Amino acid sequence: MSEIYINEATGFDEQAATGAQDAPFKTAAFALFKVPEATKYLVFKPAENAESESAYVEITASALKKAKKGADSLKKKEEKNKLLAEQKAAKEAEDNIKLMESMKITITEDKDLPVAKKVKIGTVSEHIDERVKIFGWIHRLRSQKGLAFIVLRDGSGFIQCVLSGDLANAYQTLSLTIESTVALYGVIKKLPEGKSAPGGVELVVDYYEVVGLAPAGKDSFTNKIQEGTDPSILLDQRHLALRGETLSAVMKVRAALLGAIRKVYAEEGLTEVTPPCMVQTQVEGGSTLFKMDYYAEEAYLTQSSQLYLETCLPALGDVYCIQESFRAEKSHTRRHLSEYTHIEAELAFLTFEDLLTHIETVITKTVQFVLEDPVAGPLVKQLNPGFVAPQMPFKRMQYIDAIEWLNENGIPNEEGEQFKFGDDIAEAAERKMTDSIGVPILLNRFPVEIKSFYMPKCKDDPRVTESVDVLMPTVGEITGGSMRINNLEELLAGFKREKIDPAPYYWFIDQRKYGTCPHGGYGLGTERILAWLCNRFTVRDCSLYPRYSGRCKP
Repeated sequence: MSEIYINEATGFDEQAATGAQDAPFKTAAFALFKVPEATKYLVFKPAENAESESAYVEITASALKKAKKGADSLKKKEEKNKLLAEQKAAKEAEDNIKLMESMKITITEDKDLPVAKKVKIGTVSEHIDERVKIFGWIHRLRSQKGLAFIVLRDGSGFIQCVLSGDLANAYQTLSLTIESTVALYGVIKKLPEGKSAPGGVELVVDYYEVVGLAPAGKDSFTNKIQEGTDPSILLDQRHLALRGETLSAVMKVRAALLGAIRKVYAEEGLTEVTPPCMVQTQVEGGSTLFKMDYYAEEAYLTQSSQLYLETCLPALGDVYCIQESFRAEKSHTRRHLSEYTHIEAELAFLTFEDLLTHIETVITKTVQFVLEDPVAGPLVKQLNPGFVAPQMPFKRMQYIDAIEWLNENGIPNEEGEQFKFGDDIAEAAERKMTDSIGVPILLNRFPVEIKSFYMPKCKDDPRVTESVDVLMPTVGEITGGSMRINNLEELLAGFKREKIDPAPYYWFIDQRKYGTCPHGGYGLGTERILAWLCNRFTVRDCSLYPRYSGRCKP
C-alpha cells in the first residue's frame, strides 16, 4: 500500500488494522512498525475553525523521525516478546517431558536399609547418622537443580530435608504443596561447614509417604494466609494462622510461662485449686459481668476467683488458680480481652509489704525460669531481642506521687485537666508514665473511691487502700492486687458503700466470722505478661483464640 492513513481520534493500533482510509492506524509509530515501506504517511488534521475543512496531510519530517523511533521500540518489543514466547514454549515442552518422565518414577523403600526409628524433630540432634522416620507438615518447599528441599514442622521444631535423584524428580514430589503432611525416612546429618539450616542438621531423605495432600491453586494455604492480610481476616483464619512461626512461638512461650509460674508457686508453698467459672456474685462490678440463665436462676461468668480462693485459706493455706476469667467490657484496646487466662493467688498472715515482695518474687522468678527453658528461652530472644529480665526490688511508687509526676510532666487526665486526688489514672497516661520511667513499678495506695469494696484502708491515711498495680514498660498493668478487709464490720460497710446486697455473699462473710486473719492476693493477666515478654503489640496475639467485643469465632 503506497499511502497509509493515521487518525488519532478514530484509528486503531491493532494487528488487524490495515491503515486504509476507512481503517486508519491510531499512531504514526504503529503505522511505520506495521507498514515500513509505504510511500506516504497521511495524518488526519481536524478543521481549526468553521471556515476550514478537515483533511489528511502528509506527516512532517520531525513527526516522521519521532515515529521511526517509536516503530523501532515496537519492533524490539515484538522481538523480545517473540523470544520470551519461544522460551516459554521451550520451557513448557521441557516441563512436559519432565512431567511425563516423572510419572514413570515409582517411589519405593529400600528394604535393605536399617529400620527407621520414629522420632520428633525436637530430638533429632540425639540421632546423628541414624536412619529415622519423621512425621510433619511441609512448612516450606522448593526445587533446585534436581534437588527438592522441604522444611518440615511437627510442633517440636523445624528441620530441613533434602530429596535427590528419583525422589526429587518423581511426579509425587512435583505435586507436593505447602502444609501437606508427610512421613519422611532418612539419615540425620550434620550440616557441612558454611551451610545453615534449623538446628544445624538436615535429613537426607531416602523414602517418603504422603499422609495428606493439601490443596493447590486458589485454595492453597498461601492464598488463605498472606503477609499483610487484614487482621480480622487472619482472626477468621486463626486455625491456619497459628501455624505461622510467630504465633506458634508465642504459644510455646505461653506454655513455658504457665509451667514456670506453677514451679514458682510450688517453691513458695502455694497449693493449686480450681474454683468455679459459673457464679452468682460479683467481684469487680456488675457492669462487666456476662449474665447467663442457669436453670431459671440468674448467674454470671466469673470475673475473678478471688473470693473463692479466700475461702480456701483456712483449709489449704496459701493457694492459687490458673483459669479463665470473663469481662464484659466493650473495649477494643490492645490490652483487653473478654476472656483471658487469670493467674490468681491468695496468701494468709502477711503484711502489705510482704505481699509486694511476694508479687515481685513471683514475677522475677517466673521470667527467669522461662528464659532458662531450652525451648521458650531462645524464642523470647527471637521475638524480643531487647528484652531485659526484671530485677528485684521493683520501684515502689504511691498513687499520690504518680499523679504529681503526671502533672509535672504535662500529662492530663481524661478530662484534659491536671490530675487531682481521686482521679483514676487511665491506660494512656499510665503507659506514658511507665514507658518514660522505663522500669517495673509497684504503683500502690490507691484512693478508696476508685478501688473495690474488699480493700482495706491504710492505717496511716484512711483516704487510700492497701492496693497495688504492677506496671511494666511497653505493656502497662499486668497485675492488680491488695490486702483484703479482715474485719467483719468494715467489710459490711464496704458492701453498703458499693450498694451490694451482702446476703449472697454469706459464705464469703463467714471467713471473717470463723477465724479471720490478715490476708491479701492478686491477679496476673497471662496474655499481658506474654505481650510484655514476647514484644507483641496486642494481647490478642497471646491468646489461642482471642475473644473480645464482636469476636467469638472461630
